[in-house]
Amino acid sequence: MYKVIGATKSRAFRVMWMLEELGQDYVQIAAPPRSEEALKHNPTGKIPALVDGDDVLTDSVAIMTYLGDKHGMLTAPAGTPARARQDAMTFWLIDEFDAILWAAAKHSFVFPEALRMPQIKDSLKAEFGRAASLLSERLEGPFLMGDQMTHADILAVHCINWSIGAGFPRVDDKLNTWAKGLRDRDAFKAAQAKEPAAA
Repeated sequence: MYKVIGATKSRAFRVMWMLEELGQDYVQIAAPPRSEEALKHNPTGKIPALVDGDDVLTDSVAIMTYLGDKHGMLTAPAGTPARARQDAMTFWLIDEFDAILWAAAKHSFVFPEALRMPQIKDSLKAEFGRAASLLSERLEGPFLMGDQMTHADILAVHCINWSIGAGFPRVDDKLNTWAKGLRDRDAFKAAQAKEPAAA
C-alpha cells in the first residue's frame, strides 16, 4: 500500500487524486512542510512524498509521472509523440501556473515578513490570467490532451483551485466549467474526504 506524506491542502492532493483515479489503496499522513514527518522523507522538508515499499519519491509531478507509468493509466506511453506533447503541457503548467502561484504564496506567508514584496502579487495575478486564457484557448476536448485524462488535467485543476484560494481573478467560463466537471469526479471527492492516518 502506498503512503502519501502531506496535508490535503497542499500539492499532496494531486498525488491523492491520482491514486484515487488509479483505484490504488493508500494511507495519507497529513504532515505539514518542514515538519518532523516531512523531513523524515525529504531532507528539504517539502511535501508531498510518496512511500512505495522501500522507495521514497518526492515532487508531486515526478510522483504522478511515476504512478502513471507504473500503472499504465492517466498518461501517454513513454517514448511516443503523444507523451512528448503531454510532457510539454505538464512543463508549461509548472512554469505558467504552479510557479506563479508559488511565487505569490512566498510573498504572502512563506518568506519572513521582511523579505515579502506584496506589490509583486498584482503582476503575478496578471501573468496567471494570461496563462489561463491561453490554456482555455488550447482546451479542445474533454481533457487537456484530448479524449484521455492524464495527470496534466490533475495538475491544471489543482492549480486553478489554488488560484481561487489565493484570491486570484476567476478564470474564464470555459475553463471554470471544465475544472468544475473534473472536480465532480468521484476520485476527486474521495481524495477530499480522505481521513489521514496518524504519523
